[in-house]
Amino acid sequence: MKCRSYSVSGIKTNEFVLYFAQHFVTLYPNMAKENEKTNVQFEQVMQECRNLFEKKLHDYGASWRILRPQSLTDQLFIKAKRIRSLEIKKESLVGEGVRPEFIALINYGIVGLIQLAHGFSDTVDMQPKEAIALYDRYALEALELMKRKNHDYDEAWRGMRVSSYTDFILTKIERVKEIENLQGDTLVSEGIDANYMDIINYAVFGAIKLSEEG
Repeated sequence: MKCRSYSVSGIKTNEFVLYFAQHFVTLYPNMAKENEKTNVQFEQVMQECRNLFEKKLHDYGASWRILRPQSLTDQLFIKAKRIRSLEIKKESLVGEGVRPEFIALINYGIVGLIQLAHGFSDTVDMQPKEAIALYDRYALEALELMKRKNHDYDEAWRGMRVSSYTDFILTKIERVKEIENLQGDTLVSEGIDANYMDIINYAVFGAIKLSEEG
């Protein structure tokens, strides 16, 4: 059967897909470059977080294994609340700025994912080697999620302000609290793990933005 073709601005539709594929990078050069830049920056922040996580594993072991889900959620809340407080007050009396708190949110978010999958323990029952392997697994999942969303949203995060990331993180934490209070008995909501992933990604974007702003 012969395929019919129609002319669109002088280009037949059965030729249009090939034309688009050949010229997409030329028509939208900045999009591909920005996506690649985001991937590199995201990986750099995640490596920074991993280095800190590994050092704390050395010093403290996987002491966070004792934390129950609600305690982790409250720890995330404390970090995000401090960021919002510093953004409003423009001053820190203890010498630590906003960016370290975003780094902490990333690491606690990954710890939260580990705890969801493995449950909490009454003792430190995980060796550093296992803990760092699990960390790497969830860090990679966060990176892949960011890539998929960034593909769909076309770098929209770059047009946002850091304070918006903070508010979105706090919103996600409030959702987690409600899901915990309902003991997971939700009607349409995403699970706690999806909210943790979003918290991680927003925190990475915040860390990137603050590095760019100096």
